[in-house]
Amino acid sequence: MKKKNTKGISYRDAGVDIDTKGQFTTDIYSKMRTTFSPRVIENPDGFGGLFALNSRLKKYRQPVLVSSTDGVGTKLKIAFMTGKHDSIGIDLVAMCVNDIIVLGAEPLFLLDYLASSKIVPKVLHEVLDGIVEGCRQAGCALIGGETPEMPGFYHEGEYDIAGFVVGVVEKDKIINGKTIKSGDVVIGLSSGGIHSNGFSLVRKTFFDKAKMKATQKLTKYGLNTTLGEELIKPTKIYVEPVLKVLSKHKTKKIIKGMAHITGGGLVENIPRILPEGCAVTLERSKWNVPEIFNIIQNIGNIDNQEMFHVFNMGIGMVLIVSKSDVKTVLSDLEKAKEPGTIIGEVIKGDRIVHIV
Repeated sequence: MKKKNTKGISYRDAGVDIDTKGQFTTDIYSKMRTTFSPRVIENPDGFGGLFALNSRLKKYRQPVLVSSTDGVGTKLKIAFMTGKHDSIGIDLVAMCVNDIIVLGAEPLFLLDYLASSKIVPKVLHEVLDGIVEGCRQAGCALIGGETPEMPGFYHEGEYDIAGFVVGVVEKDKIINGKTIKSGDVVIGLSSGGIHSNGFSLVRKTFFDKAKMKATQKLTKYGLNTTLGEELIKPTKIYVEPVLKVLSKHKTKKIIKGMAHITGGGLVENIPRILPEGCAVTLERSKWNVPEIFNIIQNIGNIDNQEMFHVFNMGIGMVLIVSKSDVKTVLSDLEKAKEPGTIIGEVIKGDRIVHIV
């Protein structure tokens, strides 16, 4: 009679390697530390990140904490296709910090969530490198996160990421668009390409309809890159130039309203900051639309309305200022190495955007 195997199954048998995760968590702390400032209280083995407020908030009379959370959507599929994972973390940080800078808030710290079916240290280190670089660009600290291994939940070789940012702004300096009025000027800051929105339509166009490969050169379309290289370009982070403009005008709200142009494009994001009785007219000829958008439109046979409803179309951030402040703001942006372009104006209307 055969002896029964009484050995029980382990967590590793179920697909989770605690030892690998433990080593990965130890390894990444040194990278996180490169984003630390004296405000971060180191706590590498703790259950939470520690951030000292007193030293930073003493310059505020009525500090208000501002928070936001986001991910990068199906742009992750492009990272999987190309095997390039070192910039997708920049996208993650950008999607979070750009959403709070529109309120005039300075990012303080960020937490990340990086889940996969199985921890592959090389890949996740590359992702983390991007997150760290994004935090450096935004001037915020990466003080913690979570890296769950979830076999059977994600496809092999794939992962998902999310970010959570906290910032601070003076209560009476919150930028909310309430003072916007007819006659104000709309300034656009250029995008770095598609950024992190509309990738379901992007993938449908290139990979389903046109049957293209990520490695295909775009030379015949006038671009000296492969399709994958063009699509994986990271989202621009606008924190530094915007804060430089705001810091030069501490006694005045020189920027009346800002909009981060993400999902919904210019036509949906700008109305979010418009008060009742205001609309915006944008002049399409005032800025250059990156060629990748023309390629998407032509291959997908997509109409203009849909393009402007899905993509940023070359404008990643919008600022609305008084006509009398336009020259000053444009000069400040130029000095901050993020040139702005006048792309339209505020008119009377019902919180909509007209593109002419």
